[in-house]
This record gives sequence, structure tokens and C-alpha cells, in this order.
Amino acid sequence: GVFQPIQIASIIALNGPRDCVEQIRETYKIRRDVLCEGLTKIGWNVEKPKGTMFVWAKIPEQFRNLGSIEFSKLLLKEAKVAVSPGIGFGEYGEGFVRFSLVENEHRIRQAVRGIKKLMGK
Repeated sequence: GVFQPIQIASIIALNGPRDCVEQIRETYKIRRDVLCEGLTKIGWNVEKPKGTMFVWAKIPEQFRNLGSIEFSKLLLKEAKVAVSPGIGFGEYGEGFVRFSLVENEHRIRQAVRGIKKLMGK
């Protein structure tokens, strides 16, 4: 069965106050909106996820020939933005990258500015 301390912690979490859940949900919603709307403004149309702390994005057309690994390396080197290459999630992930919404809004805006410079080259 499931490790008993995990079961007890789960019961406490499910029966406890829910206000922190709403705060966390709102934090990730804001981060998602800042990233997706920022990328869309610079010409990288990204669909807003409905319930996750990740954004799955199709590589922009001008960089698609690089593949997800090389494009991820390019983002890191030129824009100072770390993403996960889609191929790491299976063969159907090729052509995509995954952003994680773990940074604050300021850092996300900074990332969008770096990506904008890269896309303008």
C-alpha cells in the first residue's frame, strides 16, 4: 500500500484550509498569462494551458529546422532562457519546447525580452 505518512499528510491537506490553494493557483495563472501574452506579442503564438505549471510551445517557424534540442540550446545561449526540449517527452514532442512557470513575473518578462531579441535576428 501507500506509505502511511503520505496517507496522513494527504488527509490533512484535503481536509485543511483551502485559501492557500487559491493563492497558488492565482500565482501560476498570472505567470502563465505574462509568459503566453508576452510571447504572443513578439510573434510566438503560444496557447495558454488550462491547468498546469508548464507551457507547451510549438517552436516558431523560423527555428523549426533546428529541432527541439538545438533550439533549446539556442534559447539558453542567446536569450538566457532555459526550456525543456520537447523530444525529452517522447518522439511526438519533437518540434516543441516546455516552459516551466517557476520564476516570478519580473523574470518571465525578462525572458520574453531575451526571446524577442533572438527572434529579431
